[in-house]
This record gives sequence, C-alpha cells and structure tokens, in this order.
Amino acid sequence: MIFCTVGTTEFDPLVRAVDELVPGLGEPVIFQIGNGVYEPQHGEWFRLRPSIDDLLREAGLVISHGGFGTVVEVLELGKPLVAVPNPDRFDRHQEEILRHFAAESYLIACFDLSELADSIARARAAVFRPYKPPQTTMHLEIRAFLKGLKA
Repeated sequence: MIFCTVGTTEFDPLVRAVDELVPGLGEPVIFQIGNGVYEPQHGEWFRLRPSIDDLLREAGLVISHGGFGTVVEVLELGKPLVAVPNPDRFDRHQEEILRHFAAESYLIACFDLSELADSIARARAAVFRPYKPPQTTMHLEIRAFLKGLKA
C-alpha cells in the first residue's frame, strides 16, 4: 500500500498528481488530503484523523508534502519516501529541507510534479541511508548558561 499525506493544510496538486498515477502503480493508495478541495477518485481518502501512525507503519512507500515533522517521522520508521515541497508555504523552507535530506540519500525529493512517476520508480528501486536524528547538545548549552548565571 502507498500512503499519500499532505498534512493539516492543503496540497491539491500533489493529491491530484498521485491520484492520476494510481491506475498504473499496481497497488492501492490511501490519501490523507487535509483541508484540500480535490477528492481522489482512485483510492480511499480522509481529511484528518488523530493519528496516521498505523498507515505510515503499514505503507510500503510514502508520498508526502515536505513538512519537517512528517519527513522525519517517515524516515525514523525506515519507510521509502518521495517528498514534494508545497509551493504554497510562505518561505519555501520545504525545498531546503528536502534538498538536504535527498543529498544525504534519505529520500527522493520531487520538485516538479511532472516527474512524480519517475520519482516513485526511483524510490521503489533505491537503497536509502538509514536516518538517525542528530544528537542534540542543547541541554549541555542550557546547563552551561545556567551555571554562568550562578557565578
């Protein structure tokens, strides 16, 4: 099963592009369409639900928007991911995030929906690098700062 998720906003162009590809994909697709207007014709869909964890675990491939939280959640599960930046996001930060993750071989980034079918084929054949979240030192920096206040 392929799971397509757009998060809590809307990303109708991605949902429509995946929906158009479904007949040739050879497996069912479940869509999470958020607040979008377009309703898929070739798969089950829903807008929002309390958790999509079960669908992410069950999916053999995830196609998603480029939101950082979704991307990291999928990568931590070790699922093949095709991620597409939503151009409607105000600062285009999703493009930067996806370029970085793609350069590290964690996912396939698709920057043009006309190349989505190729991106899906590449993701199905790819061997991805396992994602390990970077180690944080924030707690050490806070501790040092607080110690400095005591002095």
